[in-house]
Amino acid sequence: MFEGMPMRNTRFGALIPLAVLAIGLGGNLGTAVAQEPSQLEFHRDIRPILAESCLLCHGPNEAIRQADLRFDTDEFLDRVVVPGDAEASALYERLTTEDPIRKMPPAGMSLSDEQIDLVRRWIDGGAEMGTALADADVPAIPERTVDFAREVRPILSENCFTCHGPDAEARQRGLRLDVAEGPFSDRGEFGGPVITPGNADESLLIHRVSAVDARVRMPYRLGLNTPVMPGTDEDALDPGEIETLRLWIDQGAEWQSHWAFIPPERQSVPPVAGAEWVRNPIDNFVKARLEREGREPSPEADILTLLRRVTFDLTGLPPTEGDIAAVLGDDSPDAFERHVDRMLESDGYGERMAAEWLDGARYADSSGYQTDAPRQMWRYRDWVIDAYNDNMPFDQFTIEQIAGDMLPDATLEQRIATAFNRNHSQNGEGGIVPEEFLVENVVDRVSTTGTVWMGLTLGCARCHDHKFDPISQKEFYEIYAYFNNIPERGNLRGLGAKAFKYFNSPPLVTAPTEADFARLAELDETLEKAREEFASLETEAADARAEWESSLASAWPIDWVLRDKLLVHHPLDGDIGGAYSGESVIPHQGVTSHLRTPRAPVSYQFPINVTLEDGLPRFAPGRVGEAMSFDGKRFINAGDVANFTYAEPFTLAVWIYPTAADGVIVSRALAGDQGEQGWGLYLLEGKLQVNLSQRYADDGLRIESVDTLPLNEWQHVLVTYDGKRVPESFRIYVNGESREINPLLDGINNPMRTREPLRIGASGSPPENSGATDSRPRFQGMIDDVRIYMEALTPEQAAVVATGETLTEIARIAPAGRTAGQAEKLRLAFLDQYAAPEVRDAWQNVKDLERERAALWDSFPTVMVMEEMEPRRDTFRLIRGAYDVPGERVDPGVPAVLPPMPDEYSNDRLGFARWLVEPDHPLTARVAVNRFWQMYFGTGLVKTSENFGLQGEYPSHPELLDWLATTFIDSGWDVKALQRAIVTSSTYRQASNLTPEAIEEDPENRLLARGPRQRMTAHMVRDQALSIADLLAPRLGGPSVRPYQPEGLWEEQSSQEYRQSTGDDLYRRSLYTYWKRTLAPPSMLAFDSSTRETCVVRLSRTNTPLQALNLMNDVTYVEAARRLGERMIVEGGTTPDERIAYAYRLSTGHRPSPDARAVLRETFDDFLGEYQADRSAALEFVDVGATPRDETLDVAELASYQMVASMILNLDRTITKD
Repeated sequence: MFEGMPMRNTRFGALIPLAVLAIGLGGNLGTAVAQEPSQLEFHRDIRPILAESCLLCHGPNEAIRQADLRFDTDEFLDRVVVPGDAEASALYERLTTEDPIRKMPPAGMSLSDEQIDLVRRWIDGGAEMGTALADADVPAIPERTVDFAREVRPILSENCFTCHGPDAEARQRGLRLDVAEGPFSDRGEFGGPVITPGNADESLLIHRVSAVDARVRMPYRLGLNTPVMPGTDEDALDPGEIETLRLWIDQGAEWQSHWAFIPPERQSVPPVAGAEWVRNPIDNFVKARLEREGREPSPEADILTLLRRVTFDLTGLPPTEGDIAAVLGDDSPDAFERHVDRMLESDGYGERMAAEWLDGARYADSSGYQTDAPRQMWRYRDWVIDAYNDNMPFDQFTIEQIAGDMLPDATLEQRIATAFNRNHSQNGEGGIVPEEFLVENVVDRVSTTGTVWMGLTLGCARCHDHKFDPISQKEFYEIYAYFNNIPERGNLRGLGAKAFKYFNSPPLVTAPTEADFARLAELDETLEKAREEFASLETEAADARAEWESSLASAWPIDWVLRDKLLVHHPLDGDIGGAYSGESVIPHQGVTSHLRTPRAPVSYQFPINVTLEDGLPRFAPGRVGEAMSFDGKRFINAGDVANFTYAEPFTLAVWIYPTAADGVIVSRALAGDQGEQGWGLYLLEGKLQVNLSQRYADDGLRIESVDTLPLNEWQHVLVTYDGKRVPESFRIYVNGESREINPLLDGINNPMRTREPLRIGASGSPPENSGATDSRPRFQGMIDDVRIYMEALTPEQAAVVATGETLTEIARIAPAGRTAGQAEKLRLAFLDQYAAPEVRDAWQNVKDLERERAALWDSFPTVMVMEEMEPRRDTFRLIRGAYDVPGERVDPGVPAVLPPMPDEYSNDRLGFARWLVEPDHPLTARVAVNRFWQMYFGTGLVKTSENFGLQGEYPSHPELLDWLATTFIDSGWDVKALQRAIVTSSTYRQASNLTPEAIEEDPENRLLARGPRQRMTAHMVRDQALSIADLLAPRLGGPSVRPYQPEGLWEEQSSQEYRQSTGDDLYRRSLYTYWKRTLAPPSMLAFDSSTRETCVVRLSRTNTPLQALNLMNDVTYVEAARRLGERMIVEGGTTPDERIAYAYRLSTGHRPSPDARAVLRETFDDFLGEYQADRSAALEFVDVGATPRDETLDVAELASYQMVASMILNLDRTITKD
């Protein structure tokens, strides 16, 4: 009887090593060649089957032996074999039964039909054993040596570390299998070591992983939010894994530190046979591995294939006809290398490199989350392009992106570089908790930085110690502290049509391009000349001004008002503004000039309708003429004016004489405890408070003055707001002097327009029966001279407006005794009203140019950047990663498993950036060169390019990886030199032809025995079509564009309108396509592009019908096919065959085979007949797209060539880089 669970791929006791079994089966373990019974030999044909499938449960290990049956001795013959009669043998019956309970080996590990047939024929032939087992003369082939790092650690990491790894909270029975001392140490109350080096049979680890009883067998199953439970058969290690562990322990259980945490050392270049194949040391390492595997490299690809491959790899575009001609016409031996150099120096190189980098940097043109509002970050994208084109050393490239703002005398470009860590999503939804998303922002920075530069999954340590890598939760938050010190909020600043500049949230910088700076310099030159001209004229007018001031001093009182951008002015003088009757002010449409002088009468109009409510008007001597008296009841309804949104700058200026510490000064809002939509200026406990809100509690901006205002005296209050939707947008001036403010609410997300009128002395009261309470008392005291401007006044202008003295009064003060505000008011009044026309014109010209400059500056792009805070923000370990459950405070630091930060570095973000590119850092250089390798070969030397930790894959060529990393560092982190070495190597230049043997033995080309072959990236597929069609607009950099996409997608997803670009912007490289995180360009997603919602450094590649449908039907490709059809007719020759060959060569780099040409010619002929019969259908087809068709061409013929071109653009060979 057989019992238990036999395993496959196990060791055959001490009798025969697996290497011999493999040789006995022709190198194909578990498969034998059918032979006649007379030819069967037990040791050659039957023993390997038993060794592979039976010996784990029926072998020498007594602890796990089932039914006391052994297949490694002769005894099984007497118990389960009837020589000469397989049908009567228990062995054969258990191998062939349909009963899943009785069947051996168990389901999922059954013998193949060929193996069962061999056993049957061996038994029917007499079950001859040949030489006795104990005396068997088996060739002595050394047992394979198990590599711990490559073979054992992955088994432990995948199956054991969850319960026996770095995470102390999840660790079971005090056992660690992730560190050297763990399995070999006494565990106190939990028992002794689980591994006995040199003796697998005595090692508890082997007993537990090979146990039949699920209650004993490891690994257990760890469910989500459930306790550990016994595993199922599916959870058990497979026999090969158990055999690997057994071999490793029997060989001494030598432990090795994880390769990726050991600094790379310069590797000696290995000698190889066939040295003529070697072009550079890369080839030595690859050839050495091939020789060990008994393989040979492939021949070199033909020059046209190589030219196409390397041009796509370095520029993302196909070679031009000029490129091809240059290489084919160059007889020098280094013609290919010279083409590589030209590509490395082309603008397209930086664009190609940037496309890869931006996936990892999660660059996008929108903010993510539900609203996914637009943002403007393209200057960072252009910085990346320029950095690659300029061959910026990778260490500098690293430091500037992580901490460019902290470099001494940081340039604008270095600050722009730090946008790398502001590219994350930002939430602008109403009702969010900013603190929660502030944490999410910083967590994203840590995770992204860990992936991009270190190839580590740091984010796995946010809530607990890392399950697999030696990164504790505390260490995660120590890294977090480096990125948690910028003055940001967790919420996006508003979503209105005129929201804060381009929806970017502070900290940010205005980032003009070179062209912008040129325009600015030109305007500055004009402005400087205008200022010089005006200064000269003002100097010449000094005598006239002195005469005017002298006349003022002896004149009756004359005054003047700053009128630029003045929107509302209520002097509140009893003798102007209309006659009063009862409780109403008679409506008026004009206010006379406040420069009351016969010399320069002037008037200006304000469409206002003013009423006085809840009391009779009372006037008293004011600060400027008369003032209105307010008793806590009466107020002024000033009508529908000054209904600002949060994005509109304004200034409110008013003289007040408060007699109570609380009251509304000016408001356009509804007061009440259920909300206060609008804006207002208030006194609250003697302090000035300014509020802009959609909802008082959580959707607004609110600030207050630090100092209280004295009661029972006149003071001028002026508030400016620059429209940038942050508390720092406000300034408060009292009597012309700036006052310190405190932010009370920072989080406005909605525009806040209100139906309430402008009121002086009160807010709107809640409707009766609304249940709301009027929480804003009305003003008590006097208010005078209310002004509202449509811009944020400068400090100098604020001082002028705060000057209550008339021009006459100022003129009577000696010049030395005048305040700055008084002097400036006198000067501005003269220039505005009394100076000669040429002086006034020159002054107006200066003001106009200054406004033009401000508008130009305001039009420049902005970029969100990193910026340090002083003092530092405290960082805490967050319990279970929850933003609102802080644990102990932590300081910035780096993981203990990696080298310490040098003492000479500051322990801040800049120090961290420099630490990353220290020569002894084990990860940064390896990760970088691996990712470049992945770009060219489709798979990195480490396949898991996003994970170099213990769950990552072991390098296919570890010595080559370290040679590349150390050479990269020694070169000064020269990116172009590294890439040139890769693409000029013989390894890269191999043909990519596949054979059945290659597919079976190395389907992923990990041995690099052939050249790279892979479907192009989404960017390449589209850009190639545009290039072949001669549509591609090659402009470098600039704002993102919006090419064709199906109508209505944005409207359906986010109620936003997709405004398609026009002109050349429809045909720019895909790198410049507007990238909306929640709805990335559909044609890009079809070809497996990243959504850019999070960091991605390794894209999947799929082949789906949707891709073919996209190439056939998307407007981009239909239009490209038409343009290619036009090129076929105009440039491709005179016959259909010539034109088809021309388009095929443009698209694939090769001439069509006779069969391909025949199919394409037949297609052309068929469609030509159809379109000649239905020219309206042809016309409809050729009119797709924004570019006009060539009307000199026959429509039916053009449509037919367009169909052929569409087929060619859809060919696998066209969209494959081989």
